[in-house]
Amino acid sequence: QVQLVESGGGSAQPGGSLRLSCAASGSIFRVWDMAWFRQVPGKQRVRVASIAGGGDTYYEDSVKGRFTISRDTAKNVVQLQMNSLTPEDTAVYYCYAQVRTSYFRSAEDYWGQGTQVTVPF
Repeated sequence: QVQLVESGGGSAQPGGSLRLSCAASGSIFRVWDMAWFRQVPGKQRVRVASIAGGGDTYYEDSVKGRFTISRDTAKNVVQLQMNSLTPEDTAVYYCYAQVRTSYFRSAEDYWGQGTQVTVPF
């Protein structure tokens, strides 16, 4: 079993910053892609940023230049530095990881429990 534990959510003023962190633990053979998604009530979960095992990154258009994703491959940790926050960034943020739990198994998707980020108007 694999667990993703998130930390760092909370409230920030417009223009402020927050840093999210997510640690994967458990029966891990190898972690492939890691990512952050966000979801607001009534809407689909959207990928905000992702980072591949080799380091290639993706950013959703609205966060480019403001958010930075990074990972510590040795510790299976992914972080999201969020700067210049706006009220439109308010959402529940979910950590995602694609994990192989053994050499003999294909990679599976795992999700964190979600952490609330609130940026008031």
